[in-house]
Amino acid sequence: MNIFSFFTLLGGLALFLYGMSVMSQGLEKIAGGKFEAILKSMTENKMRSLGLGIGTTAIIQSSSAITVMLVGLVNSGIMTFEQSVGVVMGADIGTTITAWVLSMIGIESSNFFVQMLKPTSFSPIVAIVGVGMIMVCKSDIKRDIGTVFIGFALLMFGMEMMSDAMRPLADMPQFASVMTAFTNPFLGLLTGLVLTAIIQSSSASIGILQALSLTNGITYQIAIPVIMGQNIGTCITAIVSSFGVNKSAKRVAAFHVTVKILGVMIFLLVFYILGMFVEYNFIERNISPVGIAMIHSVFNLFIVTVLLPFTDKLVALVMKIIPDDEVKEEIEFLDQRLLNTPSIALSECGKKTNEMAKMAFNNVCVAITMFEDYNEIRYENIERVEKKVDKYEDKIAEYLIQISSGNLTDKDSSELSKQLRALSNFERLSDHAMNVADIAKDLHYKDKEFNEIVMGELEVLTDALKEIMAITYKAYITMNDELAKKVEPIEEVIDDLVEKIKENNVTRLKKKDNTIEIGLKLIDLITNYERVSDHCSNMAVVVIEVSKNGMSAHEYMSNIKARGDRDFKRMYLEYSEKYKII
Repeated sequence: MNIFSFFTLLGGLALFLYGMSVMSQGLEKIAGGKFEAILKSMTENKMRSLGLGIGTTAIIQSSSAITVMLVGLVNSGIMTFEQSVGVVMGADIGTTITAWVLSMIGIESSNFFVQMLKPTSFSPIVAIVGVGMIMVCKSDIKRDIGTVFIGFALLMFGMEMMSDAMRPLADMPQFASVMTAFTNPFLGLLTGLVLTAIIQSSSASIGILQALSLTNGITYQIAIPVIMGQNIGTCITAIVSSFGVNKSAKRVAAFHVTVKILGVMIFLLVFYILGMFVEYNFIERNISPVGIAMIHSVFNLFIVTVLLPFTDKLVALVMKIIPDDEVKEEIEFLDQRLLNTPSIALSECGKKTNEMAKMAFNNVCVAITMFEDYNEIRYENIERVEKKVDKYEDKIAEYLIQISSGNLTDKDSSELSKQLRALSNFERLSDHAMNVADIAKDLHYKDKEFNEIVMGELEVLTDALKEIMAITYKAYITMNDELAKKVEPIEEVIDDLVEKIKENNVTRLKKKDNTIEIGLKLIDLITNYERVSDHCSNMAVVVIEVSKNGMSAHEYMSNIKARGDRDFKRMYLEYSEKYKII
């Protein structure tokens, strides 16, 4: 093996790993949006969880990616540790699909149809189709499929390069002596473990072993312990992802490690004990890529069959290894591990944004009541919620910015833009709630209050404000554009009410029915109310933009005002009649 063969080997390995990464990411993007709905249907049924693990991993082609995702989902509280157990075990079976696909590279026959089954025969066609889809198609899903095709072609090309580079090793006596050393099961297991831990993919390390097997220098005796080590080594990704998470999420990684180690111990123990009584005729034979795929699959099916009935015991064991603290841990706000799947990360952000919206609207409603019945405890609660809303905005905005740096579909980009706009409006709502509470507090401690006439005017205004907030909140949570269309007419009525109160305030000041201080406080208060309605209008436009595929705020306003929209005019007249200051 000369220097050029060595570089060919490294180049093939690079293309192999990159192709696997590209293919996995493409598959993840295609399927990512469906994961949340699937996970929501999760039950305590072990077989259903197992099937979910097999299916999702067969799609993503990476048990490590699924396990890392589970760590994130458990850490965020979407799933429980107990629910993740079956999925983890199923993922170990699902990941064996890659080995079977790669095993086809060793097919040898002069028959045309058999030759076409070899990935190296049809991968150039797959690459051409993939490039064509990326360059020609405009649909995100089709471009993602094209990316998967290119990743597959690169993976197979890299596999072929590695195989070609390794073939000369068969004639080297040094290689034969090295392989002889691996007849020690412990050394083989350690090698497989370290290799997989370094590249963080059992599928990739199995692929490397399959390429090496084409030299005809690897026997079953050597390969079996190496494959066992590779199955343990794949846990390293989950272990790394468990740093800095809560106890439940740590248990997911610990369970994965426990199952693999116990599985290897039981499998090898049974294998070698049986070998004392039964002669394994195949043990000294050279193993093929198909043989490696078979051993890999048999092992994972074996450990699931043996350990699945004892998952409750294994869960209890892991719970003892990682016990609960006396004080329950606080669930992490938004988990970084979900960033690898933008659709799920955005969904979680959406839930937090909805929580933030509810807090902000409720805070305004509570603040409004402070002029009729001031309460210091209520004021402190408004202040506490306002700080919490600020924290939500900071955390969610930071998380959304991280998501934006990823490769997003048009749908994900639209969702991200919607949430960013919503954040600022909801945060400002809470700010106005605090401003209103401060005005109430100032009047209370100065022993001043609005007179009955002013309170009557404010009652009409606050009733309109409560209705616009209720409609806006429901429209945003449900993304109902018909509800959202009711917001702008009420907002116009609120603007009219504010102008009317300002006019009446000036009249009262001229007549000296009010002090200047009270008059200024009133203007400050109704200005905050007006700003609240403005933010409601902004949010309604966001909802309408989403439902109308990107209609701009300017375009919407132009349509309903410049053209004299009948529905708008009708609703405006209805609300004007409902909320009237004489």
